[in-house]
Amino acid sequence: MQPAPESGSYNHSHSHNHNQNRHHRDFESRDGATRYHNRRLRVGRQGHTNPLIWLLAIICTIIALAVIVAGIVVFAGYILIRPRVPTITVTNAHLDIFRNDYTGILETQLRIQVMAQNENMKAHASFSDIRFNLSFQGQPVAMMVADPFDVPKNNTQFLNYFVQSSAIPLTPEQMQAVTDSWKLNLATFDFKGNARTQWRIGPLIGSVKFWCYLDCKLKFHPLNGSYIHNSCTSKSK
Repeated sequence: MQPAPESGSYNHSHSHNHNQNRHHRDFESRDGATRYHNRRLRVGRQGHTNPLIWLLAIICTIIALAVIVAGIVVFAGYILIRPRVPTITVTNAHLDIFRNDYTGILETQLRIQVMAQNENMKAHASFSDIRFNLSFQGQPVAMMVADPFDVPKNNTQFLNYFVQSSAIPLTPEQMQAVTDSWKLNLATFDFKGNARTQWRIGPLIGSVKFWCYLDCKLKFHPLNGSYIHNSCTSKSK
């Protein structure tokens, strides 16, 4: 019967020890949480962004905004000015002489009118390095040039060429082409050339340069020398 108090004493001691252990674990847990919390605070203090990085970010933002604003201004200026590339066009021509003799020598004489056009409403245009080549069936007939000149805004200037070829020797195939031209009342010449154009597009964009290229065929009725009008306008590159 006496062992019962010892059992009660054991239970009380065990309960007391258990409470102490739990209290100790709670303390460690709270202490551990405190230490963990402190560590997080220390990491946060060490993770602050360097002021130099903020400065670089601000500078990059300002540059990006400046580029965007400049692009908007240039685009708006382009829309307002609406620049157009100057062109060169064959507007008229006439075949005065077109004949060959029994020895195969070709004689020809032509008048060709070329128009330089500047459709820009707010800018003068200049033309330079002007050169045109006229040929028949691959045989060179004449080369035409012009000194540099300016065309006022929204205006045109005409170049009138009088082409009188020297005696041009023809091959049998080319002689046959002349004969066929008379039979068909259709003579075709190749007209190729180029001109350099330059004009100013506002104060921001500045001067713009292009090459105008012509590559077309001039067709005539040799019986009366009249020109058969067709599209012969330059393309720019």
